[in-house]
Amino acid sequence: MSTTTTLSTAPQTPRHRALGWAGLALTLAILVAGLLWAKWIPYDLKARTLAETGVWDGKAVFGAAETVPSWQGAWAFTVVYAKAVWKAALVALLVAAALESLVPRRWLLRVLSRRTSWGQGISGALLALPSMMCTCCTAPVAIGLRRSGAPAGATMAYWLANPLLNPAVLMFLGLTMSWPFVTTRVAVGVLVVLIAAVLVSRRFSTVTVQTPEALPADPQSWGQMLGRFVKALGRYLVVLVPEYLLLVLLVGFFAGWLSDFAALSQHAGVFSLLLVGVVGAALVIPTGGEIPVVLALTAAGASCGVAGALLITLPALSVPSIVMVARDFGVRTTLLVTGWVVLGGLLAAGLLVALV
Repeated sequence: MSTTTTLSTAPQTPRHRALGWAGLALTLAILVAGLLWAKWIPYDLKARTLAETGVWDGKAVFGAAETVPSWQGAWAFTVVYAKAVWKAALVALLVAAALESLVPRRWLLRVLSRRTSWGQGISGALLALPSMMCTCCTAPVAIGLRRSGAPAGATMAYWLANPLLNPAVLMFLGLTMSWPFVTTRVAVGVLVVLIAAVLVSRRFSTVTVQTPEALPADPQSWGQMLGRFVKALGRYLVVLVPEYLLLVLLVGFFAGWLSDFAALSQHAGVFSLLLVGVVGAALVIPTGGEIPVVLALTAAGASCGVAGALLITLPALSVPSIVMVARDFGVRTTLLVTGWVVLGGLLAAGLLVALV
């Protein structure tokens, strides 16, 4: 699908350019410092440990929930999950607010806008590789990108590529599982991300902002810029955080019961894999949380089809992340992408069966 990009060519004063560079530098400082603290250093340590032992340290997060739905199990699940993701979630909120308020809109568009939907998918996926976030932590950043005028296709690719193409998780998979699992995750993950970007682009009448007037005006002073940052961050904290925790609690209510994938895998046929894929897309896990699930299932003798489906659907989506991004992408578009991710899980199931 070809697209036409029209960005503003209006001249900027030296003061505006200096303010833009300062906002960009502050955003990059928040991003790099936050990722070092929440992602890069912890993942480096985990990779070194895995290289020495080859054993995944820790159990699936669903073990905190009870096998029978209960609020006690839901609360226990929420506490365990929050402890696992709070650093990344905090960084995501700060980065989302910074993208929405500090980075000049036209600069952001120049990074993500491409002539084709495929190109936008690639640009969004490449932007996602360093951040390595789970689907829920990526959701606020995706929202911030959309509110800054970023193309829908590129933003969707960024949201999905974070959990599916996370370089650290791919390394962890390689250190704990055989090559067919890594190959399946990469091959189907790339396909899911890029086609989702194309689907989303085609559902929007334009994939970039066509006129400068459609973009919110950039801040004109330090005070205005920092005021926007505080306002954006406050809105995320007041709206997204309570919504996020409530949805995680609701998922936790059913998590122990729904995550009995071994029982689901006993049913034969495509319907069983479809059910596994849908459940995987609904449940919420921290980054890399699919690894102990797949390891336990394969050790218990579950089929490679079930493992392949969960390699895609379990990290790619969750009910909290779907709900959070739906208000900016639209319910129909978000459900379309959800359906495609579940279909991607079926493709991964077939590919893994063929490779093993």
